Parts: sequence; C-alpha cells; structure tokens
Amino acid sequence: MLDPKLLRDSPATVRAAIARKHLDVDLDAVLALDNEWRRQLAEVEALRGKQKAANNEMAALKKGSPEFIAKVTEMKGVSAQVKAAEEAMKPLDERLHAAMLSLPNIPHASVPDGKTPEQNVVHATHGSVEAVSSQAMPHWEIAGFNSLIDFGRGAKVTGAGFPFYVGDGARIVRALLQFFLDEDVKAGYTEVAPPIFVNAASATATGQLPDKEGQMYETADKLYAVPTAEVPLTNFFRDEIVEQDALPIKRCAYTPCFRREAGSYGKDVRGLNRLHQFDKVELLKWVHPSSSYDELEALRADAERLLQKLELPYRVLLMCGGDLGFSQSKKYDLEVWAAGQKRWLEVSSCSNFESFQARRAQIRFRNKETGKPELVHTLNGSGLAVPRVLAALLENNLQADGRVKLPAALVPYFGKEYLSFK
Repeated sequence: MLDPKLLRDSPATVRAAIARKHLDVDLDAVLALDNEWRRQLAEVEALRGKQKAANNEMAALKKGSPEFIAKVTEMKGVSAQVKAAEEAMKPLDERLHAAMLSLPNIPHASVPDGKTPEQNVVHATHGSVEAVSSQAMPHWEIAGFNSLIDFGRGAKVTGAGFPFYVGDGARIVRALLQFFLDEDVKAGYTEVAPPIFVNAASATATGQLPDKEGQMYETADKLYAVPTAEVPLTNFFRDEIVEQDALPIKRCAYTPCFRREAGSYGKDVRGLNRLHQFDKVELLKWVHPSSSYDELEALRADAERLLQKLELPYRVLLMCGGDLGFSQSKKYDLEVWAAGQKRWLEVSSCSNFESFQARRAQIRFRNKETGKPELVHTLNGSGLAVPRVLAALLENNLQADGRVKLPAALVPYFGKEYLSFK
C-alpha cells in the first residue's frame, strides 16, 4: 500500500506509476474519495474539539449548579453528534481503504519503460547455450519420461497440471529441494516450514488480494492455498516491531505452490513448463530501507549461485514497467536455457517491494536514533522453482543412451551420477 501522504502531496508520482505499469486505475476517483474522507474527518475532529472544550468548562463548574446541568445536557448532545459522525465515517473508511489497495507500487527509477515482455532488458548472461547435449529434445519427448513424471494419472486423480512424480522422478525433485535449502542456509538464510494455507489478511498484506483472487485456490472457509511461500513468510512479522539490529532478517522455505492461472494449450505449457501445483524454495528478506537495493542485488546473486552450481546456462532480465508486478518496485527474472525447446524458461523472480507490503502488514523496525517505529522493506526471490529447472536439466544433459547426466553438485543428493528413465 502507498503512503497516503504521497498520494496527497504528489499525485503526479502515483499517476506516473500507474502509467508505467500500464494499469487501469481511476486515480481521480481515489483522490476524490480521499478528499471527502478528509472533509468528514475535519468535521468529526471539530466536534471532538467542541466535546473537549465542553468537558473542560464543565470541570470548572460547581456540580449540581444550573450551569453545570446545562453543560451536561450540552455535552450529551455533542457526544451524540460525535458518535453519529464517527459511525457515518465507517463506510467511507472502508471505501477509502479498498481504493488505496487498488493503487500499485511505484517503480524504481532504474526500471526501464515498456509494456510487453519483449521490452524487458537483458541485464546479464551466464554460460553458453551451445555447451549442451547434442541429443537435446523437449523433455516430454524423452523416451520413458512418463514413467517418472505421470501427467495422465495426475489428470485422472486431480486434473491437468497436477502430475505424479514416480520413483527416480520423485527422488530428483527431493534432491533438488534439499540442494536448494542446504545452499540457501549456507548463504545465511534461516529455514522455515510455513503453513501452506493462509487467511485473507495475509494474502492482502503481500498483494495477492485484491489483485489476484482468480489465480488462487480458495477453501470453503476462506483460506487460500499458497501461490508461493512468500505469502506466509512475509506475514511472519505482520503487526510486529523488530529491533533495528536484527536487520536484515533472511529466511528460506520450501512449500508446494498452487496457481490456477496455468494455461492448458500450446508449447508454453507442455510438460513441466507450467503446472497448477509445483515445488519451490522461496528466499525472503526484511531489511533496512537504506540498504534494500544492495540487498536486492545480493538476493539475486544467491539465486544465481544455485544455477551456476547446477551448470545451467541462464540470463538475467530487468523487467520493464509493464511486466512488473502490481506490488513490486523492481524485479529481476532468472531464465534458464532449455536446449530441447530452444527457449528460455523463468525459474526465479527476485523483487524489491520497498515498504509496500510492510505498510499493508504493519511490519516495522524500531529506529535506534529516534526510538520510533519505521516500516521495513521486504524482498523475495525464488531459490529456486523445481519444474523448469528440472526440465532444463533433462533437456540439456540428455545422453545418447537416453540417460541424463546430473551436475556434480546434485549427485550427492540424488545418489547417482545419471538419471535413467528405464
């Protein structure tokens, strides 16, 4: 959520942010609502002032005197007016709060302009897309693929996008997750096992609500299956104040992730490319505002290090305004090269939200100099998502005999040098 002071003092900045993100938001309606809210608040404050003055005057009068009794009568009338005015403001409070939730975060100055993914900027590349197996093919075409990752039976049991991982298919997923978590802990993140359902307040705090209701699975009692561990992790400190010396706080967590928006047709959603349920390790930081962009670069380096150890060619994209999320100030995407498909697959997004989420969640730190609470900055990134990493490993490392040679860093976790489909 944006600072209301920013909206009032610099509406042009907010208008420019909406334009850079290419969103359809009626800022004039929000401003009009805020003006009406402030007008009514001024009336309420005036009545409260009158109530306080009457209280002070009554205190100076002799109890039981005609003047005292008259002032009591006046006080009761003013109190009733205050109560009525406060009640009348409640619907307006709710409308203004909802309107403020519709305003996106401000893109950082370094975010490039653009509307489509094609206008994202290649920030860096690592590895050679040519240094892959000459046997590469789309992973779903590898002989025996369905024996390890069974989409047909997953669709029978649940629906499309919910595969079974069988035998070494399950084993390689577990190996990747353990590798990710161990490396993240080595990088200074504390591992957390969070709930995989969250309430509406938690989803609102991170920006999933009211922006992405249609993308989440909701239970009958208004709980949401997590689209990413970012949601429960961020809310760990909701409505709390941490000490400044504790910052930065770094956490990592594995969860299954659930998303409705996965497509159902075309090459972009074949095989492991896009699923409704998938496994991911998330990295999250709560940091001091003065260091948040340095922490973003460090977060990205932590995610990149995993890809480097897996020996996967990848590139880093700096996302343009139109491809930036509603809540994000700046975002990098990490994409691995999938040689069989001859395309890049996103495996991580590393984002700085500045104080946007923290204001919604009221996550603050106590400033050592002033003693006053201030909002932290929150950052998160995937460290990493399993399915597309696995897809790239299968395609890039496919051998002539149909086996997949695993990178050295993964062998101790999987227990074998090769993954076989037989």
